[in-house]
Amino acid sequence: MTTNQDAVLDTVIIGGGQSGLALGYWLARQHREFLILDENERAGESWRQRWDSLRLFTPAKYDGLPGAPFPGDPLNFPTKDELADYLEDYVRRFDLPWTPGVRVDGLASDGDGFLVSAGEKSWRSKNVVIATGGYRVPKRPAFATELEAGIVQLHSQDYRNPAQLRPGPVLVVGLGNSGAEIAVEVSRSHQTTVAGKPGGELPVRHGRAAARFVLPVVRFLGLHVLTLNTPIGRKVAPEFTSKAAPLIRTRTKELRAAGIEVLPRVSGVRDGLPVLDGGQVVECANVIWCTGYRDDYSWIHVPALDQDGGLLQKRGVVDAVPGFFFLGQEFLFAAVSATLPGVGRDARYLASRIPVPHVTSARASASL
Repeated sequence: MTTNQDAVLDTVIIGGGQSGLALGYWLARQHREFLILDENERAGESWRQRWDSLRLFTPAKYDGLPGAPFPGDPLNFPTKDELADYLEDYVRRFDLPWTPGVRVDGLASDGDGFLVSAGEKSWRSKNVVIATGGYRVPKRPAFATELEAGIVQLHSQDYRNPAQLRPGPVLVVGLGNSGAEIAVEVSRSHQTTVAGKPGGELPVRHGRAAARFVLPVVRFLGLHVLTLNTPIGRKVAPEFTSKAAPLIRTRTKELRAAGIEVLPRVSGVRDGLPVLDGGQVVECANVIWCTGYRDDYSWIHVPALDQDGGLLQKRGVVDAVPGFFFLGQEFLFAAVSATLPGVGRDARYLASRIPVPHVTSARASASL
């Protein structure tokens, strides 16, 4: 791929997942000139890279992006590969200018616009939208390096299936949805314990009945009640983004039914083995860290972050930096802002706020 640094694009979208594609749909409907940059070689690849048995928590009827309902049974819960294929087809269907294999490593002001760089490649643009959710870096506690060398350690980002594990007990650290789902899967072949405290759980059993009667209520609350426009939404937003999400498909009841013991959180290492709050040492041959991610915005060189690294934005708009936007963040506007049921609405709003630049160039200014 070559670039023309003398050309100035209307908008560059950094991140070609569901948020970036939804925004691309709305910009295309406005006949805007834009480019979507993604580090992967195929659309949907970030979903394909997750563990093999992963299924969505939302039914297909809520998983479609603007202009293209998700195919198949509306009450089915798609696999991660079905979603990835849907996203790849979405790019083709709407002929979106999705550019593969571009890992953006720099973003700086450039006159009255921006300079986006990825190694030796660069693009100039009047507007930039960060639709990556940040470069999400897996989190592990510092003491993870003190575990004995023979223990297999995987972060949930790298876990695919139980074949990666050695024989012997498995300790899953972190009791969010990823930890609960992975723990149940590995319990079928390994003695498994999970350490952590859940952040609540769905009060009913997940499945087709819930998709028909309960999840519509949850979706309504997440879209229209728990938003930054309501007092209750503003109250819960800080806790929503700092605490583990409620368990949905696999609750503590299902964990115990699978023979999985739920332990207190891991607080350190003693003699090469994990130690829990209270001092109990856990004998294990494998540790799977389901401890989440942190955002890394060190590559952004414009004043869009506060002193603590938080985003200086309101519903994705950075007022301090005209032409700069975020999309797909947790609770950007509502509880579902980072999920498939929420990205379309946020993308449509942002498309209405991106100003039309005075200087544009043809989409072909970046040729493949």
